[in-house]
Amino acid sequence: QVQLVQSGGGLVQPGGSLRLSCAASGFTFNNYAMRWYRQAPGKERELVATITSTDGSAGYADSVKGRFTISRDNAKNTVYLQMNSLKPEDTAVYYCNAARPTQSYWGKGTLVTVSS
Repeated sequence: QVQLVQSGGGLVQPGGSLRLSCAASGFTFNNYAMRWYRQAPGKERELVATITSTDGSAGYADSVKGRFTISRDNAKNTVYLQMNSLKPEDTAVYYCNAARPTQSYWGKGTLVTVSS
C-alpha cells in the first residue's frame, strides 16, 4: 500500500521557518523524483520544488528560490522542505508528490499559514 505521510505544517509568523516532512512507503522511494506543490485558496496548484532520484539535484519556483530548500533522505524514505523567511503569500496547503514518467503518488496535504 502506497503512502505519503506528511507532517510539519502549522501557523508561523512572517519571517519564521517551518520544515515539512513526507515519509514514503509502499514503493521504491529511490526511483522517484520527489516534489512539493502548494495550493493557495482560490488558486491553482503550483510546483514549488523538485529533487531528482538520480543525483539529488534540486529546482525551485522563482517565488521560493533562496528561501526554501528541498532535500531527501533515501535511507529514511523521506523528503523534506525547509521553509525560511516565510511570507503571508506562502500560505497554502502543501502536497508532496512522488513522480516517475508513468506513475505519480500524492500526499494528503498539510496546511501552512503565515500570519501575524
